[in-house]
Amino acid sequence: MRVLAERDWRVRSSAHLARVRRWTEPHRTRRRAGRTHPVLDFMFTYYSFRPGRLERWHPGTGVALAGDAAEFLEVPGYRRCAEGVRFDPAGLPESRSASAGFIRDLLLATRDRPPRLTCFGLHEWAMVYREPRPRHEQLPLRLGTTETDRVVESMPLRCTHHDAFRFFTEPARPLNALWPNREDQLRNEQPGCLHATMDLYKWAYKMAPATPSELVADCFELAVEVRELDMRASPYDLAEFGYSPVRIETPAGRAEYTREQAGFARRAEPLRQRLIEVAEQVATVRT
Repeated sequence: MRVLAERDWRVRSSAHLARVRRWTEPHRTRRRAGRTHPVLDFMFTYYSFRPGRLERWHPGTGVALAGDAAEFLEVPGYRRCAEGVRFDPAGLPESRSASAGFIRDLLLATRDRPPRLTCFGLHEWAMVYREPRPRHEQLPLRLGTTETDRVVESMPLRCTHHDAFRFFTEPARPLNALWPNREDQLRNEQPGCLHATMDLYKWAYKMAPATPSELVADCFELAVEVRELDMRASPYDLAEFGYSPVRIETPAGRAEYTREQAGFARRAEPLRQRLIEVAEQVATVRT
């Protein structure tokens, strides 16, 4: 058990809040103004962790908070101990332990596979293929509908992520090499997938408050960068929002996408390993 003096954990809490407000405050401002952002809103709509919860700091397991830490006792899993207040995974419902077990198994399976780097972000293109009303219909297509469809037909679709595949248009589904679904997720998830890397953020907050908030923020920041590549490589024209396209319809664009995809896969490795360790602590607390 590591003990944090009150002045130390309050400094960490303030630093975490300042760090994530870079994204939470602009999101709140947009919502109050009735404006949307096609890239960054995804982090608060597709992912269910509310801005207020992202801003709240937690130390994770194995840490006791000295001083006046009574505010943490309002959160399930926290209890008093000789050193102050600490988070105890045994205080969570059994369903949370089961969920952590799934997360651990998924991350282990993903970690142990080689990354596949030949999808070129075509999942976003498959979501508008032969579709008269695209998902982001407020955004223009860079190449227009006919040429966008031609790009999809010119390259094989190799999407391995079930939550991306489920948004494919009906004509695009038979073009994919796999039919990934939630039941096959342990078999299909692989570390080169941009969505698998973004989902590290989801697994981090799903285990909160067992996950240290600094780790949640690390996963969030990486997911934001990955989301930006995801949309820059999409068929949409995002010049209005300051994003230059990754033109995956060209050899140079595919090479650029693959380089960035591989870099994100490398950066995800240590975060995935840290999450595996958190999941193991939560999943085995009752065994």
